[in-house]
Amino acid sequence: MRRILTLLQRIYLDNNATTRIDPKVKEIMDPFLRDHYGNPSSLHQFGTETHPAIAEALDKLYKGINARDIDDVIITSCATESNNWVLKGVYFDECLKKGKNHIVTTVAEHPAVRSTCNFLESLGVEVTYLPINEHGSITAEQVKEAITEKTALVSVMWANNETGLIFPIEEIGAICKEKGVLFHTDAVQAIGKIPVDVLKANADFLSFSAHKFHGPKGIGGLYIRSGVGLTPLFHGGEHMNGRRSGTLNVPYIVGMGEAMKLAVEHLDYEKEVVGKLRDKLEEALLKIPDVMVVGDRIHRVPNTTLVSVRGIEGEAMLWDLNRSNIAASTGSACASEDLEANPVMVAIGASKELAHTAIRLSLSRFNTEAEIDKTIEVFSQAAVRLRNISSSY
Repeated sequence: MRRILTLLQRIYLDNNATTRIDPKVKEIMDPFLRDHYGNPSSLHQFGTETHPAIAEALDKLYKGINARDIDDVIITSCATESNNWVLKGVYFDECLKKGKNHIVTTVAEHPAVRSTCNFLESLGVEVTYLPINEHGSITAEQVKEAITEKTALVSVMWANNETGLIFPIEEIGAICKEKGVLFHTDAVQAIGKIPVDVLKANADFLSFSAHKFHGPKGIGGLYIRSGVGLTPLFHGGEHMNGRRSGTLNVPYIVGMGEAMKLAVEHLDYEKEVVGKLRDKLEEALLKIPDVMVVGDRIHRVPNTTLVSVRGIEGEAMLWDLNRSNIAASTGSACASEDLEANPVMVAIGASKELAHTAIRLSLSRFNTEAEIDKTIEVFSQAAVRLRNISSSY
């Protein structure tokens, strides 16, 4: 009984790392885990009976990002795969075959992009990592100035996973179109939080991952604009029009489609309700002495805040929050085992000491005002306790 009560009292504020699956998503997946389990490539009825559900799920994905019927939305295992595929595919198609050897990205990208760019550098590709400004963002003009005749690809995230800051994607897309350079955006932290439109963005490629918008883990997607080639990462079958080999994961595809539909339907709720809860939390934390919000507070997704608490290591604050059953983060969960200083704070120009003080709190539509009130109480008490034993405050 005590364990049940403890579980009920847990507060999850790490939704930029992953989200709980929406009950409606689980419900729509269940029949395909239990009854309709055939391989979609099989010719018998066990296989063919899955086709309508796959088509319906893909339709939800297309509508969710405003892709055209002539475009491709390819199912992948996650956005890390999608990002790797774009960068390595462009290396094969543009660098090896066409003699281009330059990629433009930013210092604030997710490790799935940054680390892949590091790998491509080892193969001789030149990569320009655009610095972010004191607001935590970049400008389209920076991208324009960085593009050369040798530029094969520009890859810029739609929204930052640490700060929630929204980058000027539509302006960057217009510049890339004008220059004839391929444009990729990692939209993992944007979908389900703000409207995402691949046509307005002039995107050639767009990556997303279901578990960031209340879908299942282990499935994502890559939008590829019609007419754009991309050498496959995986060979071994003709799945997904020959673009990605591997048996289709029917229950997860169905789940991701429903999650996308629900995410789009809840965009107003995210803005109006989740955004106000985030603001309430942020305003309360800013009343604690020497607490600051990292980055611009205006051009952000509505669920995210990255705060710096001077004199307190981020990991120490996480420990106190975790003891009170509150989940938060110091940054990207994909790199959280590496206790380096927060890369966005370093990029903004924070001192090494201050760059270790970041705490990311990211909400979802399942959080309540009572949970936010409890978090404010626990966080404030933890700040006092930890500063009393801090050697740097």
